[in-house]
Amino acid sequence: MPRISTFACIKISLLIALVCPAFSLAVRAQSATGTISGYVLSDGQPVYLANVYLAENKAGVATDSTGYFKLNNVKAGTYTLRSSATGFTSFSRKVTVSPGGKTSLQIRLQQDVTKLNDVVVTGTLKPVSRTESPVPVEVYTPKYFQKNPSPSLLESIGMVNGVRPQLNCNVCNTGDIHINGMEGAYTLILIDGMPIVSALSTVYGLSGIPMSMVERIEVVKGPGSSLYGSEAMGGIVNVITRNPLSAPLISADVFSSSWGEYNIDAAMKVTAGKASGLFGVSWFNYQHPKDNNGDGFTDLTIQNRISVFNKWAFRRKENRQASIAARYVYEDRWGGDMRWSKAWRGSDAIYGESIYTKRVELIGLYQLPLKEKIMLQYSYNRHEQNSYYGKMPYMATQHVGFTQLYWDKQLSEKHNLLTGISYRYTWYDDNTPGTLSEDGKINMPAKTPLPGAFIQDEWAFARKHKLLLGYRYDHDKNHGSIHSPRIAYKWTPNDNNTLRASLGTGFRVVNLFTEDHAALTGSRQVVIAEALKPEKSYNANLNYVLKVPMNNAFINLDATGFYSYFTNKINGDFDTDPNKIIYDNLRGHAISQGVSLNVDAVFAFPLKVLAGVTYMDVYQIDENTAGIPLKSRQIDAPKWAGTFTISYSLPAGFGIDLTGNWNGPMRLPVQPKDYRPEYSPWFLLANAQITKKFAKGWEVYGGVKNLLNYVPKYALMRPFDPFDKHVNDPVNNPNGYTFDTEYNYAPLQGARGFLGVRYNLFK
Repeated sequence: MPRISTFACIKISLLIALVCPAFSLAVRAQSATGTISGYVLSDGQPVYLANVYLAENKAGVATDSTGYFKLNNVKAGTYTLRSSATGFTSFSRKVTVSPGGKTSLQIRLQQDVTKLNDVVVTGTLKPVSRTESPVPVEVYTPKYFQKNPSPSLLESIGMVNGVRPQLNCNVCNTGDIHINGMEGAYTLILIDGMPIVSALSTVYGLSGIPMSMVERIEVVKGPGSSLYGSEAMGGIVNVITRNPLSAPLISADVFSSSWGEYNIDAAMKVTAGKASGLFGVSWFNYQHPKDNNGDGFTDLTIQNRISVFNKWAFRRKENRQASIAARYVYEDRWGGDMRWSKAWRGSDAIYGESIYTKRVELIGLYQLPLKEKIMLQYSYNRHEQNSYYGKMPYMATQHVGFTQLYWDKQLSEKHNLLTGISYRYTWYDDNTPGTLSEDGKINMPAKTPLPGAFIQDEWAFARKHKLLLGYRYDHDKNHGSIHSPRIAYKWTPNDNNTLRASLGTGFRVVNLFTEDHAALTGSRQVVIAEALKPEKSYNANLNYVLKVPMNNAFINLDATGFYSYFTNKINGDFDTDPNKIIYDNLRGHAISQGVSLNVDAVFAFPLKVLAGVTYMDVYQIDENTAGIPLKSRQIDAPKWAGTFTISYSLPAGFGIDLTGNWNGPMRLPVQPKDYRPEYSPWFLLANAQITKKFAKGWEVYGGVKNLLNYVPKYALMRPFDPFDKHVNDPVNNPNGYTFDTEYNYAPLQGARGFLGVRYNLFK
């Protein structure tokens, strides 16, 4: 063994004497620090990119996709830990860190009604802060609709104040969406800003939109023709689909009801290089005919519907946008005599209404690789319908192609210009007189090109004032030039008050056989009184938002007054002849006016309330054959309507939701000397749900729909003679009643239970 010199020993001793105290100090210093870690959640779901920081030293991190965060090397002591994220109220609490300690906690953020879904696109076509938009836009997420789970968007949208899904047929249960009392033909349905659901498919296309593909739904009440053109006279419902880049890895929602309804809604995220895809499927099945009201007809249509959805988003240089999506929908539904089967399809022995629907959609967005922000949007849909209403066939095919190119230019800090061109081409063919030549001998599919151009100037001319000027020009081959100007103004005197006002015009190109589902049922003959002209409207809206911050609550009040004046309104006359629907332009005018109020309240204790009420006065003035103006109320438009959602969170992950919508009397289509009342009664459809949330993204829910078991007293007229073979019987039918399916104001389903499970897996 080599010997160590005395000098070497001295050096080693000195080194130990120097290193050991330093090492000891380092260990003591490290033991004087600790860590803080945990998860940031909202309603049991992780909040991605939430800020978590210490107020005293500003040290902070952002959460990952699972909501996890960790603060290392925090000196021992007491700190104020804060957390914030877009769309949520801020969180703050005291945290004590002990030497070498590991503090673990769970932060729960509450949704902020003043900031949630702060970015909207529907009002101005481009992404803009909801609070900064001069056009009022209401935003709803799937979380809101999950408080009363439904198998389709058509049913879910009824939770929005002023928006009413209207069932137009008691037998086949087809329907549309009414905004502020205006018929479904006045509501433009968009998917990602594209008019993908239009004309024929407005009635059927909404049923197959799965919630697994929905990011949020934006609702604009009032005209939007200056940006979106035809059919945007009453309002807009824009379904914004999920971005695959931020979607859950796996999501699923499965539920069934005591009526034997089954619904599966699922989606999966995949990644391939710089592209992320989202695959979704929605399946609804109901195969148990019920006749609880004893009229011999089904109370709910038998349905088998599947919808498959796929969307891809691409990562590009300089964060340029690019996405493409496709959807396929197939539906087989029938309603009618309880004895009906497909062997009786189209016969006049046993009555049934059978509808086969096939639908293909394509939607795309591409930002051009230029210095300027120029966006290309395009869409295509093909809709095939094979239907029988009793013995009356209705076979129709529709193609709609749409493309739009627009330039979004920020002229200065306070001045933005948006201008673009669009082109829509509609090809429509069916077996009705609507696509026959004037002599009725040649089939002539309707071909409707509709080119347009628009410009919008948004100017923040003062710190609290913003002005929007818009104009759109469209040219229709049948109706010529159509002009749609708009002006909107927003004044924000302070953070808690916002006033918006708008004036504009709207137009709608005629598409006759979507004007009323009754035209297709075969129970009435369609009569076209003259060459129909395009409808025009003149509109005014006034919106006021008041935010009321309180010590233990935050209340948001949103009030809107609306007024629309219509000329050339297409009128379906049900009253002159009970066997006919006579379509004609109104020889007068129509009015839609009213006031709506939404109250959104979040309390310090776990209670949330969203309630709304709408007063509507919708009527028309039409001249009779003697030239005398007569006033009549709009059918299916109640003067009073409202919605409410009350949510309360309980310990251990439980939550209770009470939802409902109520309607005042509405005018219904009746026959001469009808024994059924012309106006419906007041009624309330209430629902209750209990949800239990578990770890790792699982939750179970169940409840009761139509809690009060409300069912309309009257439904079908003469269901025992649906083919009107014995109408001319003065003894048994002295009033000449005919078979009628249009008298409808509420579902025929009574109280029913439901049970379901949801799952969301994030990376």
